Amino acid sequence: MRQRIAAAGLNDIADKLDAGVRLDLADGVRLFEAPDLLAVGWLANCEREKRHGAKTFYNYNIRLEATNVCVASCLFCSFARLKPGDPGAYAMSLEQAWDKLRQRAHQPLTEIHVVNGLHPDLPWDYYTELLRGFKRIKPDIHLKCFTAVEIAFFADLYGKTDEQVLRELMDAGLDSLPGGGAEIFAERVRKKIANDVNKCDAVRYLSIHRLAHRLGMRSNVTMLYGHIETNEERVDHMLRARTLQDETGGFQAFIPLAFHPDNNQMRKLPAPTAADSLRVHAVARLMCDNIPHVKAFWIATGVEVAQTALWFGVDDLDGTVQEERIYHMAGSQTPEGMTTRQLERLVRAAGRDPVERDTLYNVVHAHA
Repeated sequence: MRQRIAAAGLNDIADKLDAGVRLDLADGVRLFEAPDLLAVGWLANCEREKRHGAKTFYNYNIRLEATNVCVASCLFCSFARLKPGDPGAYAMSLEQAWDKLRQRAHQPLTEIHVVNGLHPDLPWDYYTELLRGFKRIKPDIHLKCFTAVEIAFFADLYGKTDEQVLRELMDAGLDSLPGGGAEIFAERVRKKIANDVNKCDAVRYLSIHRLAHRLGMRSNVTMLYGHIETNEERVDHMLRARTLQDETGGFQAFIPLAFHPDNNQMRKLPAPTAADSLRVHAVARLMCDNIPHVKAFWIATGVEVAQTALWFGVDDLDGTVQEERIYHMAGSQTPEGMTTRQLERLVRAAGRDPVERDTLYNVVHAHA
C-alpha cells in the first residue's frame, strides 16, 4: 500500500500521521485532490483502527421533529415550511410528541434526538415541557435535543441569553446537543445557502457549543457537503471544529451530512457521489484528530455507502432512528428506521464488530 501512497503523492502526509504530527489546511486540500481514493481511505482506516480497532458503534434511538414550521429559508432545506397553515406545515401538540415515546415504551431506547424548525409562535414552555414530559415517561432516556441554531433562535425570540436558554433546558432534562445547523462555516457559502437573519452564523454556532461544553454537556458537530463549497472550505470547517475541540474536548463525533437536492431551492445541483462521500468521511477522520468518532449517518449517505465508509475512517453509524423526515422530504430513498438486528448485520457484513452504545459511548451491548 505504501507504493500507492507514494504514487498518489501522499508520502509526506503518511509520514506526518505516523509521527503524530497534525495535518494542516494544505494537507487536507491535497487529500481531497489526490487521484487515488483508496490511498486516502487506507490512511483514514489506519487512524480509525488506532482508535477503535474493528469496533463500530450504533445506538437504540428515535428521532423526533416536533414541528417543521421555520422562519429561516435555507436554500438546501426541503423540510421547512415558512409559516403555520402552509401546505405540509405541522406542529405536534405535546401529547402527540410524548406519544412517540409512549408507543415505544417497550423498546430499550437509550436516546431521543429532537430537531425542529424555528417556529415563531410556540411559547417557551412548549420546549421545557416537551423535555419534562419525556423524562416523566422514561426517566433514564437521554435527551439530545435542539441544534445550536435553535438555541440561538430561542434566545433571540424569548429575550434570553444563550446561557440562560441552555441552563433552563438542562433544568428541564436536556442532556446533550446534536450537531445540526453547522452547514459550512465559511461565510461565503453560508451567505449563499443560509443567509437568514433568523439563523445564527458560524461564530455563534461554535460559541453555543463552547458554552454547552463548559456547562458539562457533550455535543456533536456536522458538516453539510456536496453543494457549492470548495475543498478548502471543507477543510477549514474541519479545522474550526478541531480548534474548539482543543479548547473544550466536548465534541463526541464529527458527522458529514450529504446534501440532497430534491424538493428544495438547490434542486438543479447533483447530489454528491459515493466516491465523494467516502472521501469526505476519510478526510474528516484525518483532519479531526482530536474528535473521537466519525459518524456516517446512513439516512444521508445511503446504507451501502455507510457500510463501505467503515473502511474509510468511520466508526459510528448513528442508530435505529425509527422516524426521520428531514432527509426523506429531500428525496432520501433509505429506510426511515432500522432495528438493532439490522444494524448489527450491516456492520458484520462489512467485516466490522458491532457495538451498541448509549449517547455518551458507554457500551450497552458488545456482540460476540
